[in-house]
Amino acid sequence: MIDALRNAFRLPDLRRKMLYTLLILVIYQFAAHVTVPGVDRSTLDDLFREDESGFLSVLNLLSGGAVSNFSVIANGVYPYITASIILQLLVPIIPFLEQISKEPGGQQKINQYTYYLAIPMAALQAIGQLNIFESQVDQVLGGGQDLIPNFGFGSGDSLIVTLSVVATMTAGTMFAIWLGELITEQGIGNGISIIIFAGIVARVPANLYQLLQNDFVFNITAFVVLTMITVVVIVIIQEGVRRIPVQYGKRVRGRKMYGGGSTHIPLKVNTAGMIPLIFAQSIVTFPAIVAGFFSGDLARQIQDTFGNQRGFVYWLVYFLLVVGFTYFYTGVMIQNQNLAENLQKNGGFIPGIRPGRRTQEYINRIVNRITLVGAVFLGTVAILPGLMQVVQRVILGPAAAGSSRNPALVISSAGLIIVVGVVIDTMRQLEAQLTMRNYDGFMR
Repeated sequence: MIDALRNAFRLPDLRRKMLYTLLILVIYQFAAHVTVPGVDRSTLDDLFREDESGFLSVLNLLSGGAVSNFSVIANGVYPYITASIILQLLVPIIPFLEQISKEPGGQQKINQYTYYLAIPMAALQAIGQLNIFESQVDQVLGGGQDLIPNFGFGSGDSLIVTLSVVATMTAGTMFAIWLGELITEQGIGNGISIIIFAGIVARVPANLYQLLQNDFVFNITAFVVLTMITVVVIVIIQEGVRRIPVQYGKRVRGRKMYGGGSTHIPLKVNTAGMIPLIFAQSIVTFPAIVAGFFSGDLARQIQDTFGNQRGFVYWLVYFLLVVGFTYFYTGVMIQNQNLAENLQKNGGFIPGIRPGRRTQEYINRIVNRITLVGAVFLGTVAILPGLMQVVQRVILGPAAAGSSRNPALVISSAGLIIVVGVVIDTMRQLEAQLTMRNYDGFMR
């Protein structure tokens, strides 16, 4: 791998692409430290000091530290991802969008609609994030402090401050998306994925340093073992496919014969990727957000369970949501591909299965079986921090486990899947560039 990277760096065009990608990532990290105007830094620092292992720390990890700085790009590129997922779900439902997607150049129009939808999604996420922070300030710091003075949709100065903050964070999101597109066009790899990857990796050294402040031997051993096992399993599952054989009939036109031969349909074990984790994380934290607007023992218990990620109930609900969303999103993806219809149009068929509805039923049955493995895998990866809490409690005792940082949260479950997936995808693209220039690849 090192030799291949060295060979790639020797080529002028590949070297330019790699350096261009690094330059964009450096710009993104600089932007991650530009705080939104009007934020009280002392209150922000106090909040993260008190909420060392809570919900805000998870958001901060996925943003590469942008949330702890309340940066202009604190939303990251997640509004764009959300908009993309929404359109993927709407295309097969709305006839107008489905017709556009099948036209020549239709995918470019769908991508354009995704950018348009990302703007209101970024504004809504900015408002939601501001409300979460304000509720966390009241809950964690006990009130009496404001993260953004005069924040609120009242009148006069408060409305101006709120609109300016929301507009700034929305512009920051679109700036981050633009940086990702620059990487895709002129760099190496998928730009949006690399932006997310860089944000996650940038926060790992600080999280690892904080982890090793307590119970050094146990934490470093647990982190290394957990990371190695998780990465290996992620690679195996992400690359695992079920191959369905396909036969193409021969067609005679005039004196020539076309078609014939056999191939296969590769059905991935984890078709949904890390999307179910994002969906489930959004849903499972919603009760804590709602409970923040109420007082009483029940509201505090809900906030403690779903906001601070504690207890059997939280992890069980999280696991079930991940499994459910995996089946749902996989079903949507398979439906959008129209495998049975496309096979029939091109004269292909699965041996022993009649074309049309029977083929679709057969494919759905196979998909449901292999999705069970992918869903259980994603659910297990999602609850790794909870399993690690149990291990800490057994080995270190309740008091020590409560004071120690969780080795599974140095890189979160969703973060690990993103990191591994982006590395594999980027390596493949770099290998393709090297193969075009008669170099040996390194994905062997």
